[in-house]
Amino acid sequence: EEREDDSEDTNLRFVTCQSLWNEIKSATEQIQEDLNQQLFDNLVSFLRQSHSEFQEKTTEWTCQMKSREIPTAALVLGVNVTDHDLTFRSLSEVLQNTVTPYIAFLEAKDCPGIKNLMQKLMGQLMNCYVDVDSPEDEDCVQVSQNRIRCSMTSLINWYNSVTKKTDSETPRKKRTSSSRHWQSPPVVVVFKDMESFSTEVLQDFIVISSQHIHELPLILIFGIATSPMIIHSLLPHSVSSLLCIELFQSLSSKEHLSTIIDKLLLTAQFPFKLGEKVLQVLINIFLYHDFSVQNFIKGFQLSVVEHFYTQPLSILCCQLVEAKNRVNSLSHNQCENIRRLPSFRRYVESQASEKQIALLTTDSYLKEIIQELLEDLHVYHENYVSVLRCLHVFTSSLPKYPLGKQIRELHCACLENQVWETEEYESSLQLARMLNKSDLVTMLQRCVEIFVSSSGKEFDKTVEKLKEFLTQFQKLEAEAFQEQDVSVSSQKELQKTDLYHLQKTLLELKESRRSKKLTKFEMLRFEVVDFIDSLVRNYLVPADHKTLHEIVYFNTASVLREHLNAAPRIALHTALNNPYWYLKNQALKSDGGSISNKVPDICIVYKLHLECGRLINLMDWLEAFSTVVMAAEGPNADAASSDQVDDVIHARFIQAVSELELLGFIKPSKQKTDHVARLTWGGC
Repeated sequence: EEREDDSEDTNLRFVTCQSLWNEIKSATEQIQEDLNQQLFDNLVSFLRQSHSEFQEKTTEWTCQMKSREIPTAALVLGVNVTDHDLTFRSLSEVLQNTVTPYIAFLEAKDCPGIKNLMQKLMGQLMNCYVDVDSPEDEDCVQVSQNRIRCSMTSLINWYNSVTKKTDSETPRKKRTSSSRHWQSPPVVVVFKDMESFSTEVLQDFIVISSQHIHELPLILIFGIATSPMIIHSLLPHSVSSLLCIELFQSLSSKEHLSTIIDKLLLTAQFPFKLGEKVLQVLINIFLYHDFSVQNFIKGFQLSVVEHFYTQPLSILCCQLVEAKNRVNSLSHNQCENIRRLPSFRRYVESQASEKQIALLTTDSYLKEIIQELLEDLHVYHENYVSVLRCLHVFTSSLPKYPLGKQIRELHCACLENQVWETEEYESSLQLARMLNKSDLVTMLQRCVEIFVSSSGKEFDKTVEKLKEFLTQFQKLEAEAFQEQDVSVSSQKELQKTDLYHLQKTLLELKESRRSKKLTKFEMLRFEVVDFIDSLVRNYLVPADHKTLHEIVYFNTASVLREHLNAAPRIALHTALNNPYWYLKNQALKSDGGSISNKVPDICIVYKLHLECGRLINLMDWLEAFSTVVMAAEGPNADAASSDQVDDVIHARFIQAVSELELLGFIKPSKQKTDHVARLTWGGC
């Protein structure tokens, strides 16, 4: 029965994990689509403008110098190269749906020369035009591609044939085609990694294309990871002057990441949450390794999978209504798992003795309490996000940003410990008590908007209090205007008095300043900051202080670090020094000091090389290797086959040493021809 329960739990966890990840994946895709929308709209409008000039060509236009300029979009995508493929795929879909079916994506590794470039270009373009209603024509295009020479003239002839064919379709078909693509659609050539292309290939292609631009509506898109100046570095002025370049800048990867975190983590929409250490690992990999949003999302996916794989109670990591239903069908073993949770044990210890006994012995009563605790956890997340955003409104505008400029930094600080006990929080409060009135009013208005749009139901009184503060600030402003009028009239009176009375008045003002009596504005400002402080202390309690947080929070940062932030040299040393660690073969188990002859040859060679100095004598190394390998045969080995065995052992040794050289542990030495130099030290 227990095994049946376990298998049911496993299936349910798998289904829950899959459905949750599908939701998160579709949300991330939608976010990325929205973030790229503006960039793609600008690109399409540029293509439209460039294409309209080609369609309106006249004799005068073709005679002008501009007729030789190729419209070129310089698309600066940033150094997060691993994200570029996704951007280009989205761009391809947008262009194919709205602009043209003739798109070619070129990479430097496929285009070492102009001939390879033309072959790749024509191969992609000729496969682009697919007429679903006439498969015979498609076959003709495929066959003709193999027969023709890959030249610009052939490309122009192909373009003229396919556009004429499109124009001569039936009126019904023509209407459906024109709804998607423009008339005589342009040919878009995308250089995905422009920095990697050789100068000669780019020059030749641009010069040849510019001579035929009046026959072929060609548009270039340069994918740039570094800076637009690379165009002028790669191309001389005589070639770059043939391009009509317009610059397009994609959203920075940091802004992209902030949006992803905001929509995926700082929301009550998804029940799964990342612990502080796990989130810090993912952010550090992003900031210090690759700036890749895609890799961050893959790390997030790995966290989801690991959580559902290792946590049996993750069946409750779903929407609140579904989680409550699942609580009712929990088995006794699952109830015991809940009782073993550290957070639940703390909760039990804080209860009265009668209630403690009921929680530890009665499953039905336990289930009722679990439902209440899950609801409390859900409400906590709703309130946490709203108050966190409110606090970020204040801290993000303070000088030197004691609690960080980004909301993710503030979120990590709140998850790590009670943020109000940190020095950074104290300094933030001190700085907030010195804010001017206009900034303070603006922040309060933004906080009101946050709480009004919040899904939390406890913030009605909070909104009323914030609006009351805003009303008091308005009253102070009105009073300040009246006082200003009074002070102006009193200044006029002072001008009429003699020097003695003037000195007396100034001394009184000086004394009042020394007493440091707070003004009404200062007192109100203190009240506002204290009110925000009270919200923080009530609602920004760290997640690990909440009961049952283990069900929805993934905290095993070491697993994530192992998989995502790998140390290849340590892994290599472990594999070669102790192959059992990875292969799990009992025969490979060995004592720490000895070298077994049952391990792979490269492991024997590696262990022997660890015992050597800077230079290794190959003959001595071979003899030691032969001794280890022959140890299994013992003294009664067949003498007749010894020569043959030596040849085999020699061959095995050469292969193992070559593999070790390939891995970078040794290299040939110029000092002595029969020696190799060791390259690594320290045992790993």
